[in-house]
Amino acid sequence: QNDGYRTLSLSGHVGFGSLPDQLVKKSIKQGFCFNILCIGETGSGKSTLINSLFNTNFDDPVSTHFLPSVQLRAQTYELQESNVLLKLTIVNTVGFGDQINKENSYQPIVDYIDAQFEAYLQEELKIKRSLFSYHDTRIHVCLYFISPTGHSLKTLDLLTMKSLDSKVNIIPIIGKADSISKTELQKFKNKIMSELVSNGIQIYQFPTDDETVSKINTIMNGHLPFAIVGSTEEVKIGNKMVRARQYPWGIVQVENENHCDFVKLREMLICTNMEDLREQTHARHYELYRRCRLEEMGFRDIGPENKPVSLQEAYEAKRHEFYLDLQRKEEEMRQQFVQRVKEKEAILKEAEQQVQTKFEHCMLMHREVKLKLEKKKKVLEDEIAMFIEKKANAELLQSQASVSTPVVSLKRDKDRK
Repeated sequence: QNDGYRTLSLSGHVGFGSLPDQLVKKSIKQGFCFNILCIGETGSGKSTLINSLFNTNFDDPVSTHFLPSVQLRAQTYELQESNVLLKLTIVNTVGFGDQINKENSYQPIVDYIDAQFEAYLQEELKIKRSLFSYHDTRIHVCLYFISPTGHSLKTLDLLTMKSLDSKVNIIPIIGKADSISKTELQKFKNKIMSELVSNGIQIYQFPTDDETVSKINTIMNGHLPFAIVGSTEEVKIGNKMVRARQYPWGIVQVENENHCDFVKLREMLICTNMEDLREQTHARHYELYRRCRLEEMGFRDIGPENKPVSLQEAYEAKRHEFYLDLQRKEEEMRQQFVQRVKEKEAILKEAEQQVQTKFEHCMLMHREVKLKLEKKKKVLEDEIAMFIEKKANAELLQSQASVSTPVVSLKRDKDRK
């Protein structure tokens, strides 16, 4: 017995020994998805390396150096090798490190990674889920391209990797490593690893718990960061055509381990540890994001008294808390409404008082003006009466004068005769 379970031996064939074969068939039928995030300055060799890794030419338009902010461009491809189907998503950071103000250059990358986690979480929380057919866009590995300066990491590199190391598996890469000598390259590698350790940045370490790959992964962990040279052009060397970069001083072969670490990267990334990268993304980075989000939503595994809490209890507690919070906000809004109504009433009453005062003032002015007009009217009426009287007297005098004038004229005629 072991932990309460009894171990029994079978007396014959049962059949569940074929479960691994069933899983393999199911996985091959369903296919696999793998999502790569490439971070690096424009012209650091990101597209060339991806083309070299998968031995194909992806449609990636040329990026400009004059974008106002960092943009992420995701493109999904379906690749098939033998009978295995791979849905590959390449996410490229366009314009990274090209701005004068690089303070928030890493924020769009963080937001993108969180958005993919959030989309998967929302799919998980649905009542009717379809995770089997869901296109998982969570980033499984971040290839971080370091410029081959030969000195040290830039501040932007440290800030970006520090903000991403808890969200994605980071594999640092020295791009265009053929631009510095081997001696400088080894010193640069040591300097990079020293700076990563001193700044507390956790990069992806190839797992060593599996005995089948423990030895090779341990060796490869010592080669980080990988110094890479990428090329899709083929050059004839002897009787063979190999992918290489041709210079006036010689030829750098992409798949020659004495020239660069391209083969090591391809072996570790695709052939040996692709499934571990997928598992680490789900079991470590996504679980961390999921736990933080659920805690933000008020869900807990342990209650105040350190007792286990079921999801139903957590939901009811959160619902009760939300209801109380809703009531509190409703009461606050009601009080605010009453307060605003009172303030409005006071304002309206004050305005009414002002209007009443203005009205009374206008009425007083109106009465005064009316009295003045009545006085003027009386004066005018007196003047009119006086004028009429004078006019009547004048007309009377005129009529009397016209009557006396013929008598005088007759008298004069008689005297003449």
